Amino acid sequence: MEIPENIQQQLNQFQQLQQQAQAVTMQIQTVEVQIQETEKALEELNNTDESTEVFKQAGNLLIKVDYKDALEEAEDKLETLKLRKQTMARQEERVMKKLEEMQTNIQAAMQGMAPNGA
Repeated sequence: MEIPENIQQQLNQFQQLQQQAQAVTMQIQTVEVQIQETEKALEELNNTDESTEVFKQAGNLLIKVDYKDALEEAEDKLETLKLRKQTMARQEERVMKKLEEMQTNIQAAMQGMAPNGA
């Protein structure tokens, strides 16, 4: 039994949406790791004295920075990463909902193709 072209197109769109969902999920995982690293850096900064020398990585170099600047930068980075994660989670939610809808539609179309009495 041959699959009609409109159902084949829906299947192709479904596959593309699945790939998009996987990509978003991987991006969220990457951001979560960055959040954990930034939180650890903030924790370390908060456990040190303001007179402690602080360095930040710039490519292959370590550059001495002001303690307060490093703290502020880490806090800003953490806030940005958390917002990014929220945005990506909403995107993931929309993609998953669309996948569910498409799956239901494809299944209904495929059942409609089944020979009577099957």
